[in-house]
Amino acid sequence: MRIISLQVDGLQQAVDNGLYQLLESTDFDVVAIQNLKAKEYQLSDEALYPNGYNAYFFDAEADNYSGVAILTREIPKAIMTGLAFPQCDTQGRFIQADFDHVSVGSILFPAVDEYNTLEDKLAFQQAFLDHLTKTRRKRREFIFCGNFEASHKTIDLSDWESNQNTPGFLPAERAFFDQMFGPVGYVDAFREANFGENQFTWWPSKEDARRNINGWRKDFQICTPSIRQYVVDAKLDTSLRFGDHAAVMIEYDFEDED
Repeated sequence: MRIISLQVDGLQQAVDNGLYQLLESTDFDVVAIQNLKAKEYQLSDEALYPNGYNAYFFDAEADNYSGVAILTREIPKAIMTGLAFPQCDTQGRFIQADFDHVSVGSILFPAVDEYNTLEDKLAFQQAFLDHLTKTRRKRREFIFCGNFEASHKTIDLSDWESNQNTPGFLPAERAFFDQMFGPVGYVDAFREANFGENQFTWWPSKEDARRNINGWRKDFQICTPSIRQYVVDAKLDTSLRFGDHAAVMIEYDFEDED
């Protein structure tokens, strides 16, 4: 199973700029998209019905804000939206596709903005940790993809020393990752196959992106521990950008297990 995760700056704009045409020429099984900035009924037929994929959407209540989608080659067994807490569900931040033995989710964590304070962001992290703990009791595997709006380790951003008091790399935010990859038991799938430095997915400006400086790795694919042995390739595509984030592409070689 090949999965790509990508935050766009509005889905309709990304489609108009050729996102779906690029996807048609690839063999990704699942495409996790974040930051739609549109409600489903506002999207064109071209955006709603990509060739070769089944498309599912989860809107935010606010206009021109948030929203997630998941595109799948195979028709899922089920689609789940939301995580049963208002901050996620009213802001359109999570959608999940269930297949035979694995579920794949597209998630968009909140930034500190007009709708969310730092305290709201930390509350979202805790609620997601609670959800991950519940998934470990289920008889299936999970992969969650998206923009976590924070970086974990010093290798994940180019100037970590001067960003220790910056939202996205605060001690409390990094502690969330410590819990997720520690006691909760999830795995940073990208780092199972890619140990390189300067692996960034977000930059403050286009010029920074072009020069690959001041970068952060904010976009992750995380998985249950039984999947880690099936991660065979992980890379970033900095050319496939329809916003200010790069795409995260991971191949999981466990199809014969389904």
